[in-house]
Amino acid sequence: MEKSEQKLKLLQKIEEYEKLGLFNDDVEDDPESIELLPNKIDYLNEKLSSKFATFLANMAGTKFFEKMIKNKQVIIKDVIGIENFTSLKSGAIITCNHFNVFDNYAIWHTIKPYMGKKRLWKVIKEGNYTNPPPGFGFILRNCNTLPLSSNTETMKKFLKSIKVLLGRGEKILVYPEQAMWWNYKKPRPLKEGAFRFAATNNVPVLPIFITLQDSDVEDGEGFFVQEYTIHFLPPIYPDENKSRNENINFMKDENYRLWKEVYESFYKTKLVYNTEK
Repeated sequence: MEKSEQKLKLLQKIEEYEKLGLFNDDVEDDPESIELLPNKIDYLNEKLSSKFATFLANMAGTKFFEKMIKNKQVIIKDVIGIENFTSLKSGAIITCNHFNVFDNYAIWHTIKPYMGKKRLWKVIKEGNYTNPPPGFGFILRNCNTLPLSSNTETMKKFLKSIKVLLGRGEKILVYPEQAMWWNYKKPRPLKEGAFRFAATNNVPVLPIFITLQDSDVEDGEGFFVQEYTIHFLPPIYPDENKSRNENINFMKDENYRLWKEVYESFYKTKLVYNTEK
């Protein structure tokens, strides 16, 4: 198979960033981020127009991604520990390693049978909402997404919405590694945002780690489609005897420890970064 020059350059950049220890930096050439103003977002879908757009976006997204699964462009090989999800009795922050633009749908596809009428809410970066990649704008803006913002007033609105959603039992997916690194198998050091949301609102974090294996299906760019094994790990609950900041650090460290444990067990290798600094 002749490999895509673009993907080869991307893998080279990931390797360079790992050497430099830039684990949370973007390796993709994303469009410029445009500031999201508070009057341009209805986080809780309270407007009738927002509800209708969300209905259409979820319907379109489901049709698109289920077709990808049927055509083996996304392959879910196995699901381990789903009981850790079904045991949740409250709102929760879900964390997952971020290696593909479709990994969030793999999670939704897996938990959908247990969700009733609820949806999975996804925190996304500002630019994916205000200046999305071609063809995905409608879905990224309306498919139960919660965009971050560089605007202080918008972020206040964002945080209030997070509190409301968690209070009514919703599940919110956050990528604590921040940036997406295509097909990168190792867990990366975590940012604290996801754990701050959980500690502030006194809800658990549910860590998910997805491991990858080559399938026998070629992806059209000279690589094999990856088979996903989705590992649902034990929920991490805030400790009432700890302060908020102590809980943030505790949950972050425990999340990373669980991811590392799965990585080393599944791939049968010790987690080592090729970092020079």
